[in-house]
Amino acid sequence: MKGDVKDSAVAKVHIGYDGLVHKWYRGPLAKERFENERRVLRHLEKKQCPFVPRLLDESEDELYLVTSNCGAQASTVSEKKADELFEELESFDVRHNDRAVRNVTYSPQLGRFCLIDFEFATILSTGEGLEVTDADEEFQRLRAAGEYSLDTRAERNS
Repeated sequence: MKGDVKDSAVAKVHIGYDGLVHKWYRGPLAKERFENERRVLRHLEKKQCPFVPRLLDESEDELYLVTSNCGAQASTVSEKKADELFEELESFDVRHNDRAVRNVTYSPQLGRFCLIDFEFATILSTGEGLEVTDADEEFQRLRAAGEYSLDTRAERNS
């Protein structure tokens, strides 16, 4: 929904009335998560991946990105369909390391499911990225307090 704000311990996300997504990083590994998402989105744009947001603006000083909108959270997507999307992403040389259904959206404009939130993702050809294991210690307190959750395939399948 336009005008919405998601304010958590790790980011503030605002969807403007123009549909653009504004994201400020904070909390554990804020700079690393910002840099990684920026790097991954640039890589996916070069690969012409059609089902991810486009990076439109940024401020390294503010740890702030502006991206295009990929629709609303797809609350009814099955885990099987989500897994298929994450696997499709790998054909564009990126592994999403927070494989949660909450990172799946549906875009009526594109007529398809999309993926968002690349803070924890790896560019497969170079190995550049940030994995959930890199952040586990810093995020354990937030997870325990219910302020943030990381979801990986390993956790879901165990």
